Amino acid sequence: MVDWARIRDSSFDVDRVPVLLARLERRDDADAWQELGWRLVLEGDLVFPAGFAALPRLVRLAPRSVQARALAGRILERAAGHHGCDDLLADCAGTIAELGETLDRHLRSRPTDYLVSFRALLAVVQEYHWANALEGFTDDIYELECPHCAAGMKIAVGRFGCYSQVWDGDEELRRELRPAVAEELTGTGRWMYRTAVRDGQKALADGIAHLFGEAECPVCASVFNIADEYTHANRPAAFIDRVPSSAQDTGAGASPSHPAGGVGTGPYAAPGTKPRRQGP
Repeated sequence: MVDWARIRDSSFDVDRVPVLLARLERRDDADAWQELGWRLVLEGDLVFPAGFAALPRLVRLAPRSVQARALAGRILERAAGHHGCDDLLADCAGTIAELGETLDRHLRSRPTDYLVSFRALLAVVQEYHWANALEGFTDDIYELECPHCAAGMKIAVGRFGCYSQVWDGDEELRRELRPAVAEELTGTGRWMYRTAVRDGQKALADGIAHLFGEAECPVCASVFNIADEYTHANRPAAFIDRVPSSAQDTGAGASPSHPAGGVGTGPYAAPGTKPRRQGP
Protein backbone atom coordinates (compact mmCIF):
# COMPACT_ATOMS: atom_id res chain seq x y z
CA MET A 1 0.00 0.00 0.00
CA VAL A 2 1.23 3.46 -0.89
CA ASP A 3 1.48 5.97 1.92
CA TRP A 4 0.35 8.95 -0.13
CA ALA A 5 0.87 11.29 2.80
CA ARG A 6 4.62 10.97 2.10
CA ILE A 7 4.58 10.95 -1.71
CA ARG A 8 4.85 14.34 -3.38
CA ASP A 9 4.00 15.33 -6.95
CA SER A 10 5.40 18.15 -9.11
CA SER A 11 3.45 20.72 -7.07
CA PHE A 12 4.69 19.17 -3.81
CA ASP A 13 1.13 18.13 -3.02
CA VAL A 14 0.43 14.75 -1.43
CA ASP A 15 -3.32 14.45 -1.81
CA ARG A 16 -4.20 15.31 -5.40
CA VAL A 17 -2.73 12.33 -7.31
CA PRO A 18 -4.74 9.62 -5.48
CA VAL A 19 -7.92 11.63 -6.05
CA LEU A 20 -7.19 11.84 -9.78
CA LEU A 21 -6.36 8.14 -10.01
CA ALA A 22 -9.60 7.22 -8.26
CA ARG A 23 -11.56 9.41 -10.69
CA LEU A 24 -9.90 7.77 -13.70
CA GLU A 25 -10.55 4.30 -12.35
CA ARG A 26 -14.25 5.14 -12.34
CA ARG A 27 -14.42 6.81 -15.77
CA ASP A 28 -12.27 8.27 -18.52
CA ASP A 29 -11.72 12.00 -17.99
CA ALA A 30 -9.52 14.04 -20.34
CA ASP A 31 -9.04 16.87 -17.85
CA ALA A 32 -8.03 14.43 -15.12
CA TRP A 33 -5.48 12.77 -17.42
CA GLN A 34 -3.99 16.14 -18.32
CA GLU A 35 -3.61 17.21 -14.70
CA LEU A 36 -2.28 13.81 -13.63
CA GLY A 37 0.34 13.92 -16.39
CA TRP A 38 1.90 17.19 -15.33
CA ARG A 39 1.72 16.26 -11.64
CA LEU A 40 3.73 13.06 -12.30
CA VAL A 41 6.13 14.09 -15.08
CA LEU A 42 7.38 17.49 -16.20
CA GLU A 43 8.99 18.14 -19.58
CA GLY A 44 12.57 16.97 -19.97
CA ASP A 45 13.92 14.48 -17.44
CA LEU A 46 11.86 15.34 -14.38
CA VAL A 47 9.81 12.53 -12.86
CA PHE A 48 8.46 12.81 -9.32
CA PRO A 49 7.97 10.25 -6.52
CA ALA A 50 4.24 10.23 -7.18
CA GLY A 51 5.01 8.98 -10.69
CA PHE A 52 6.52 5.73 -9.49
CA ALA A 53 3.93 5.39 -6.74
CA ALA A 54 1.16 5.71 -9.34
CA LEU A 55 2.58 3.05 -11.67
CA PRO A 56 0.64 0.05 -10.28
CA ARG A 57 -2.68 1.80 -10.78
CA LEU A 58 -1.68 3.07 -14.22
CA VAL A 59 -0.66 -0.44 -15.23
CA ARG A 60 -4.05 -1.78 -14.16
CA LEU A 61 -5.65 0.76 -16.50
CA ALA A 62 -3.15 0.17 -19.32
CA PRO A 63 -4.93 -2.69 -21.15
CA ARG A 64 -7.86 -0.40 -21.96
CA SER A 65 -6.40 3.09 -21.81
CA VAL A 66 -4.07 4.77 -24.31
CA GLN A 67 -3.48 7.58 -21.79
CA ALA A 68 -2.40 5.12 -19.08
CA ARG A 69 0.04 3.38 -21.43
CA ALA A 70 1.52 6.69 -22.57
CA LEU A 71 1.89 8.09 -19.06
CA ALA A 72 3.41 4.89 -17.67
CA GLY A 73 5.87 4.97 -20.56
CA ARG A 74 6.81 8.59 -19.93
CA ILE A 75 7.53 7.77 -16.30
CA LEU A 76 9.73 4.78 -17.11
CA GLU A 77 11.57 6.61 -19.91
CA ARG A 78 12.96 8.85 -17.17
CA ALA A 79 13.77 6.06 -14.73
CA ALA A 80 17.51 6.31 -15.35
CA GLY A 81 17.62 9.93 -14.24
CA HIS A 82 18.65 11.32 -10.86
CA HIS A 83 15.20 11.28 -9.29
CA GLY A 84 16.09 9.99 -5.82
CA CYS A 85 13.33 7.38 -5.93
CA ASP A 86 15.32 4.15 -6.18
CA ASP A 87 13.31 2.52 -3.40
CA LEU A 88 9.99 3.29 -5.09
CA LEU A 89 11.35 2.11 -8.43
CA ALA A 90 12.59 -1.15 -6.93
CA ASP A 91 9.17 -1.78 -5.40
CA CYS A 92 7.69 -1.53 -8.91
CA ALA A 93 9.62 -4.48 -10.40
CA GLY A 94 6.56 -6.72 -10.61
CA THR A 95 4.42 -3.90 -11.94
CA ILE A 96 6.98 -3.09 -14.64
CA ALA A 97 7.06 -6.74 -15.70
CA GLU A 98 3.27 -6.72 -15.94
CA LEU A 99 3.37 -3.57 -18.03
CA GLY A 100 5.83 -5.22 -20.41
CA GLU A 101 3.46 -8.13 -20.98
CA THR A 102 0.53 -5.76 -21.50
CA LEU A 103 2.46 -3.66 -24.01
CA ASP A 104 3.68 -6.70 -25.94
CA ARG A 105 0.12 -8.01 -26.29
CA HIS A 106 -1.07 -4.54 -27.28
CA LEU A 107 1.59 -4.15 -29.98
CA ARG A 108 0.47 -7.39 -31.61
CA SER A 109 -2.93 -5.80 -32.25
CA ARG A 110 -1.24 -3.14 -34.47
CA PRO A 111 -2.81 -0.21 -32.56
CA THR A 112 -2.89 3.46 -33.52
CA ASP A 113 -0.60 4.26 -30.56
CA TYR A 114 1.99 1.73 -31.73
CA LEU A 115 5.05 3.99 -31.54
CA VAL A 116 4.17 5.32 -28.07
CA SER A 117 3.70 1.77 -26.79
CA PHE A 118 6.87 0.56 -28.54
CA ARG A 119 8.90 3.28 -26.82
CA ALA A 120 7.28 2.39 -23.51
CA LEU A 121 8.31 -1.23 -23.98
CA LEU A 122 11.88 -0.12 -24.68
CA ALA A 123 11.82 1.73 -21.35
CA VAL A 124 10.43 -1.37 -19.61
CA VAL A 125 13.47 -3.34 -20.76
CA GLN A 126 15.81 -0.49 -19.74
CA GLU A 127 16.81 0.62 -23.24
CA TYR A 128 16.31 4.21 -22.13
CA HIS A 129 18.36 5.92 -24.82
CA TRP A 130 16.29 4.30 -27.60
CA ALA A 131 13.03 4.89 -25.76
CA ASN A 132 13.83 8.59 -25.61
CA ALA A 133 15.20 8.95 -29.14
CA LEU A 134 12.97 6.88 -31.41
CA GLU A 135 10.42 8.96 -33.31
CA GLY A 136 9.15 6.60 -36.00
CA PHE A 137 11.60 7.41 -38.81
CA THR A 138 9.44 9.96 -40.56
CA ASP A 139 12.42 12.29 -40.35
CA ASP A 140 14.64 11.14 -37.46
CA ILE A 141 17.96 12.89 -36.83
CA TYR A 142 20.69 11.46 -34.59
CA GLU A 143 23.75 13.55 -33.73
CA LEU A 144 27.07 11.87 -33.02
CA GLU A 145 30.81 12.11 -33.62
CA CYS A 146 32.88 10.01 -35.94
CA PRO A 147 34.79 7.56 -33.71
CA HIS A 148 37.90 7.98 -35.87
CA CYS A 149 38.25 11.68 -36.71
CA ALA A 150 35.73 13.13 -34.20
CA ALA A 151 33.86 15.04 -36.90
CA GLY A 152 30.42 16.06 -35.68
CA MET A 153 27.72 14.71 -37.95
CA LYS A 154 24.05 14.06 -38.28
CA ILE A 155 22.56 10.71 -39.13
CA ALA A 156 19.26 11.08 -40.97
CA VAL A 157 16.78 8.22 -41.27
CA GLY A 158 13.44 8.95 -42.87
CA ARG A 159 11.40 9.80 -45.90
CA PHE A 160 13.91 12.42 -47.05
CA GLY A 161 16.72 9.90 -47.16
CA CYS A 162 19.04 7.80 -45.01
CA TYR A 163 22.49 9.34 -44.86
CA SER A 164 25.33 10.76 -42.78
CA GLN A 165 25.82 14.50 -43.13
CA VAL A 166 28.61 16.95 -42.35
CA TRP A 167 28.76 20.61 -43.29
CA ASP A 168 32.14 21.95 -44.46
CA GLY A 169 31.51 25.67 -44.53
CA ASP A 170 28.70 26.09 -47.04
CA GLU A 171 29.29 22.67 -48.59
CA GLU A 172 27.18 19.72 -47.53
CA LEU A 173 28.91 16.35 -47.46
CA ARG A 174 26.69 13.26 -47.53
CA ARG A 175 27.14 9.52 -47.60
CA GLU A 176 24.36 6.96 -47.89
CA LEU A 177 23.83 4.66 -44.91
CA ARG A 178 24.35 0.93 -45.16
CA PRO A 179 21.39 -0.84 -43.52
CA ALA A 180 22.02 -3.93 -41.43
CA VAL A 181 21.19 -7.32 -42.88
CA ALA A 182 18.24 -8.60 -40.86
CA GLU A 183 19.76 -12.04 -40.33
CA GLU A 184 22.93 -10.50 -38.88
CA LEU A 185 21.25 -8.32 -36.24
CA THR A 186 21.85 -9.29 -32.62
CA GLY A 187 20.68 -8.21 -29.17
CA THR A 188 18.57 -5.08 -28.95
CA GLY A 189 18.63 -4.40 -32.67
CA ARG A 190 17.37 -7.87 -33.52
CA TRP A 191 14.58 -7.68 -30.95
CA MET A 192 13.46 -4.23 -32.12
CA TYR A 193 13.53 -5.28 -35.77
CA ARG A 194 11.74 -8.58 -35.26
CA THR A 195 9.04 -6.96 -33.13
CA ALA A 196 8.36 -4.34 -35.80
CA VAL A 197 8.25 -7.00 -38.54
CA ARG A 198 6.01 -9.23 -36.44
CA ASP A 199 3.53 -6.39 -36.07
CA GLY A 200 3.54 -5.28 -39.71
CA GLN A 201 5.39 -2.01 -39.03
CA LYS A 202 7.43 -1.88 -42.24
CA ALA A 203 8.60 1.74 -41.97
CA LEU A 204 9.71 1.18 -38.39
CA ALA A 205 11.52 -2.05 -39.28
CA ASP A 206 13.32 -0.38 -42.21
CA GLY A 207 14.37 2.51 -39.98
CA ILE A 208 15.71 0.15 -37.33
CA ALA A 209 17.72 -1.70 -39.98
CA HIS A 210 19.36 1.59 -40.96
CA LEU A 211 19.84 2.71 -37.35
CA PHE A 212 21.63 -0.53 -36.51
CA GLY A 213 23.55 -0.49 -39.77
CA GLU A 214 26.71 1.36 -40.77
CA ALA A 215 27.57 4.92 -41.69
CA GLU A 216 30.52 6.29 -43.61
CA CYS A 217 32.09 9.45 -42.27
CA PRO A 218 31.90 12.12 -45.03
CA VAL A 219 35.18 13.60 -43.77
CA CYS A 220 37.58 10.67 -43.25
CA ALA A 221 35.64 7.88 -45.04
CA SER A 222 35.83 5.54 -42.04
CA VAL A 223 32.89 3.19 -41.56
CA PHE A 224 31.29 2.57 -38.17
CA ASN A 225 28.18 1.05 -36.59
CA ILE A 226 25.62 3.80 -35.93
CA ALA A 227 23.84 2.14 -33.01
CA ASP A 228 27.09 1.37 -31.21
CA GLU A 229 28.25 4.99 -31.39
CA TYR A 230 24.88 6.44 -30.43
CA THR A 231 24.60 4.03 -27.52
CA HIS A 232 28.11 4.88 -26.33
CA ALA A 233 27.30 8.59 -26.36
CA ASN A 234 23.75 8.51 -24.98
CA ARG A 235 23.15 5.51 -22.78
CA PRO A 236 23.07 6.53 -19.10
CA ALA A 237 26.63 6.55 -17.80
CA ALA A 238 25.87 3.98 -15.11
CA PHE A 239 23.53 1.44 -16.67
CA ILE A 240 21.15 0.90 -13.80
CA ASP A 241 20.07 -2.49 -12.58
CA ARG A 242 17.75 -0.99 -9.95
CA VAL A 243 14.84 -2.90 -11.43
CA PRO A 244 15.19 -6.39 -12.89
CA SER A 245 14.24 -6.34 -16.55
CA SER A 246 11.00 -8.11 -17.34
CA ALA A 247 12.36 -9.51 -20.57
CA GLN A 248 15.04 -11.74 -21.98
CA ASP A 249 17.06 -11.56 -25.17
CA THR A 250 16.72 -15.03 -26.59
CA GLY A 251 19.36 -14.52 -29.26
CA ALA A 252 22.85 -15.94 -29.13
CA GLY A 253 25.64 -13.63 -28.13
CA ALA A 254 25.36 -9.95 -27.32
CA SER A 255 25.57 -6.58 -28.98
CA PRO A 256 27.53 -3.57 -27.73
CA SER A 257 24.24 -1.80 -27.04
CA HIS A 258 23.06 -4.70 -24.92
CA PRO A 259 25.74 -6.73 -23.12
CA ALA A 260 25.03 -10.36 -22.35
CA GLY A 261 23.80 -11.02 -18.84
CA GLY A 262 22.30 -7.56 -18.41
CA VAL A 263 18.70 -8.69 -18.33
CA GLY A 264 16.38 -10.85 -16.34
CA THR A 265 13.92 -13.45 -17.54
CA GLY A 266 10.32 -13.15 -18.56
CA PRO A 267 7.52 -14.57 -20.67
CA TYR A 268 8.26 -12.70 -23.89
CA ALA A 269 11.42 -12.20 -25.95
CA ALA A 270 13.09 -8.81 -25.60
CA PRO A 271 16.45 -7.31 -24.64
CA GLY A 272 17.31 -6.18 -21.23
CA THR A 273 18.99 9.58 -21.58
CA LYS A 274 18.91 11.63 -23.72
CA PRO A 275 15.53 13.44 -23.80
CA ARG A 276 13.72 13.11 -27.07
CA ARG A 277 12.79 16.28 -28.89
CA GLN A 278 9.08 16.03 -28.14
CA GLY A 279 6.68 14.10 -25.95
CA PRO A 280 4.60 11.11 -27.05
